[in-house]
Amino acid sequence: MSWTANQWNTGFTADVRVTNRGAALTGWTMTWSFSGNQQITNAWNAQVTQSGRNVTARNAAWNGSLPTNGTVSFGFQATYSGANDRPTDFQLNGTPCQPS
Repeated sequence: MSWTANQWNTGFTADVRVTNRGAALTGWTMTWSFSGNQQITNAWNAQVTQSGRNVTARNAAWNGSLPTNGTVSFGFQATYSGANDRPTDFQLNGTPCQPS
């Protein structure tokens, strides 16, 4: 998976690309935790919810199929103050994955 952020003094957008290295999926959920006070304000190509620092992104109706070696991307806009460190605890359907 890859995480690309475009950041300014109090906000950022992030593009997240997930490549499925396992068995084909008919639905996917990506989770991670922010280390600071980042707050997601909107998202696209996924249903994104946030509870405190914990974030859950679920497939949209049109991008739930994720074949082996297939890639899906989604993004969001968020606000922050202080540091905006990239999360390190990404999981796809409960399986840890490493950012590239």
